[in-house]
Amino acid sequence: MSGNNKTPLKTDAGLGAFYGRYILALLLMGTNGVVAAQISLFSSQIVLMRTFIGGVALTAIVLLRGGFSLENLKSELFDLLLGGIALGMNWITLFGAYRLLNVSLATLIYYIGPMLVLLLSPWLFGERLTGPKIAAIAIVFVGLLFISGSIAAEGLSMTGLLYAVASALFYAVLLVFNKRIKRTSGLQTAAIEIDVAFVVVLIDTLLTVGLPHPLASDIPYLLTIGLINTGLAYMLYFSGLQKLPAQSVALISYVDPVSAVFFSSLFLHEKLTVFQIVGAVFIIGGAMIGEYKRKGAGASKSRLRRESV
Repeated sequence: MSGNNKTPLKTDAGLGAFYGRYILALLLMGTNGVVAAQISLFSSQIVLMRTFIGGVALTAIVLLRGGFSLENLKSELFDLLLGGIALGMNWITLFGAYRLLNVSLATLIYYIGPMLVLLLSPWLFGERLTGPKIAAIAIVFVGLLFISGSIAAEGLSMTGLLYAVASALFYAVLLVFNKRIKRTSGLQTAAIEIDVAFVVVLIDTLLTVGLPHPLASDIPYLLTIGLINTGLAYMLYFSGLQKLPAQSVALISYVDPVSAVFFSSLFLHEKLTVFQIVGAVFIIGGAMIGEYKRKGAGASKSRLRRESV
């Protein structure tokens, strides 16, 4: 790469580095369920610690980079606050589904969230619901039927299924409000919404299970999920997100659920049945088709993909 080149990111090496950061972030997010499984706390307590540690880390990074843009925050405060509330509820229900169901199935069901946004896009954003979009939505919901049917047939936790579906609904709400945020940068949005999510989770934890009292053996995993899976992952995520094509970002984001299934199988010895594998193929395949057909969907929808989170 030439030293006087004004557009170094157009080189393969320049873009490759940002693809690498983005994929690494998604892989880190894909280990959330595995890390959480090693912690003795209730799921909401794990989320409380994650939002506290991750929120402090991201807020510190924003302040070191010059602070928050108050002018932008004033104009988008409503969406940022509601996005943060949705994020907090999303993580509470998702981590609850990890415990009540399992990581693989919870993550796959969680990823119907973007399809819910796509289904409601004519009313929310005035976007036309085309034939390929309808087909993608139908494929995803067929996958959900395969998975939910197998959960009922095998006597697995129906409460866990409800938690996973709730996480998908909150994920959809999160995407809607983040799609409306145009002026606040991705990193500042993440820091603010995680800080708001901390308050939401704190209230929920105080009303239900109380403040956490982690064991000494929990500390390394809590630091991992807070600093690595949240702080570092979001740094890598946004540094890649801001430089890569929107369609590439949307399609590559499905590294998250695929890696979550792989890691849970490898480290937690979770196994999917034939019906669940078919459902997984339908959900991920249909969602990817939906993203591919959208082409101009913009990176704002993909800013807080979940995670994994």
